[in-house]
Amino acid sequence: MLIEIPAVLSAQKLALVKQLLQSGQFVDGKLSAGMAAKQVKNNEELKTDTVDLNQLNNVVMGSLVQHPVYQSAAMPIKVATPFYARYTAGMTYGDHVDDPIMGPPQGRYRSDVSTTVFLNEPEDYEGGELVIRTPFGDQRVKLPAGHAVVYPSSSLHHVAEVTRGERLVAVTWAQSMIRDAGKRELLYELNQARESLLKNRPQEDETKRVDVAYVNLIRMWADT
Repeated sequence: MLIEIPAVLSAQKLALVKQLLQSGQFVDGKLSAGMAAKQVKNNEELKTDTVDLNQLNNVVMGSLVQHPVYQSAAMPIKVATPFYARYTAGMTYGDHVDDPIMGPPQGRYRSDVSTTVFLNEPEDYEGGELVIRTPFGDQRVKLPAGHAVVYPSSSLHHVAEVTRGERLVAVTWAQSMIRDAGKRELLYELNQARESLLKNRPQEDETKRVDVAYVNLIRMWADT
């Protein structure tokens, strides 16, 4: 399941994020990569001790985790502190699957859902598409600043080479209450119908049955 989330960050918040990123220092992204990722990773990541990270994360992650589409699509139980990545001309991130277990020893979590938040406009750079390989072909994603895309962490994906300009993104992961990606997708689609019924036909028996089915499927499938 690949879900685009519009307007996670407002123009005002984006301006603050860019200001904070400009005050920070970026270092080789391989420093945070595992053995396999180091072979294909060529980007830069924000050095976290060179910026007001709490303020930056409060703006980016505070907006993301409160977004109703994100909550419905990811159903997160644990959400990771993001990496802030920069790609300039010639940089890319080859095909890879995100590590299944992430975090420090005292705070491990399973990566079920990956999220990329785009922090600058598509016209600021050429190339740099997030390419997610699916059974139905490659899905190429390059969204406006402030928008996000959510996709299974188990997906094989890469970032196409940037040929001009600069690509800025925040990338984060979540452990979902619903471990199975297929079940998460079913629940997301069911919730879309449920919310429409609750809004437009709240008193109908069909609405109540759909609501009960959704709630009890979560009860059946959720891990906490």
